[in-house]
Amino acid sequence: MSVLIQKIVDKIGAEGPISFETFMDMALYYPEIAYYTRSSTSIGKAGDFYTSSHLHSIFGMMIGRQMEEMWEIMGRPEKFQIVEMGAGMGHLAKDILDYLKDREFFRHVDYTIIELNHAIREHQKSLLIEYEGKICWVASVGEVRSITGCFLSNELLDALPVHLVVMRDELMEVYLSLRGEQNDGQDNVFAEIERPCSEAVSSYCRDFSISLPEGYKTEVNLKIRDWLRTLNEKLERGFVLTIDYGYSSAEYYDEERNTGTLLCYYRHQVNDNPYQHIGEQDITAHVNFSSVKKWGEESGLRTDGYCPQGTYLVSLGIDEVITEIFGNPPDPFEVSKIKGLIFPQGLGASHQVMVQSKGIGTVQLRGFSIRNLAGRL
Repeated sequence: MSVLIQKIVDKIGAEGPISFETFMDMALYYPEIAYYTRSSTSIGKAGDFYTSSHLHSIFGMMIGRQMEEMWEIMGRPEKFQIVEMGAGMGHLAKDILDYLKDREFFRHVDYTIIELNHAIREHQKSLLIEYEGKICWVASVGEVRSITGCFLSNELLDALPVHLVVMRDELMEVYLSLRGEQNDGQDNVFAEIERPCSEAVSSYCRDFSISLPEGYKTEVNLKIRDWLRTLNEKLERGFVLTIDYGYSSAEYYDEERNTGTLLCYYRHQVNDNPYQHIGEQDITAHVNFSSVKKWGEESGLRTDGYCPQGTYLVSLGIDEVITEIFGNPPDPFEVSKIKGLIFPQGLGASHQVMVQSKGIGTVQLRGFSIRNLAGRL
């Protein structure tokens, strides 16, 4: 039994059954021994999963272009702070800064990476050595002072711990006990049991008009609300740019999605069993972007745009950047990789882009000029 599993077992032994949210939090974030805190965690080709920034550097270039547009909209402030949360191995930050370094905007950029894993932070620093003095690192968003600029995240919210719920005669929440208390046939030390949902989870279902049929199992992410409140407190003036895989509430809780969206990634293999490889595999759930919109607006953030990543990148002018960087016509090999960012068969449809703002007024961002689906959330 690993040290982490023993920690979870001890917690259940001392406190009784724990919510799946608590289990997921420990599996991903327990200090030094969980998935995102252990020194051996790696993201990318050598790790368990990859993100858009691993497909092609042009993804970061386009985010750099978006930051420059935001700076222009804000009246070109002397300092524009980019705060990236969940920066992975640092490739997105590098691609953004590589694209901007020869532009006027670059000298106004102040870049902060939020990274709690010391080993990953050291890797990021090595990769970004060229920009020493341009970037600073902090361990949590609580260490960030008020900013003028943009909070940026790419595949962050999907890794926030979620509640697991299932509809019986009433909505029940999944808790974990030890197998000695209940044997449900699972090949692990934990057994799932069900308890009536808390008022917070029930309130969530009412807020988003969620009605589930018998046996329907899904997730509820309440951590996003606290995250948005914190960002609103820290954001003096500027934007929040969120990229992740997810749906509107109506799509998320559609009758056909009756087993939920919870997935695990282990050495580039996908599975749906969070109770194996504990601390060694990523655990994710899709994002309900309706909640990001609603809770953001309740916190004080205006919703400026929402659409699929592919549409956003095309609207933002990815064709212009391809020509600028790779010439005309570009190398077919480069184009084939770029297609993975845009086409529905790749990340173009699965990933969504949302921009929220504060203290700016009405904003018309180029990335949503072709299609803005914020009104459907």
